Amino acid sequence: MASVVKINVLTVPTEMRETLEQRFASRAGSVENSDGFEWFELLRPVEGTEQYLVYTRWASEEHFKAWMEGPMQAAHRQGPPNAEGGQPKPAASGSTLWSFEVVQSTGPKQG
Repeated sequence: MASVVKINVLTVPTEMRETLEQRFASRAGSVENSDGFEWFELLRPVEGTEQYLVYTRWASEEHFKAWMEGPMQAAHRQGPPNAEGGQPKPAASGSTLWSFEVVQSTGPKQG
């Protein structure tokens, strides 16, 4: 069975970049112990776009769905409160989820 990659494309206005990155940093460790989790990267745009990419790799679609329905929802519900005590406003103004199957993969040669 091939791994699956999920890329969440987040449109983040310039003034919200630091907020988004801080929120991800504060959740460090929240996905790493999930069954089937293989990899995570938050990719900051360098030029010409406001779109961040949130890259995750999973052993299967079922593992991703289990995380989405459990730990991910809990993490979003328990986000840090804003100054008024409610949920903070989203840092992203838009979001699109891309899904891929890993067909080929390689890494550096060892030795």
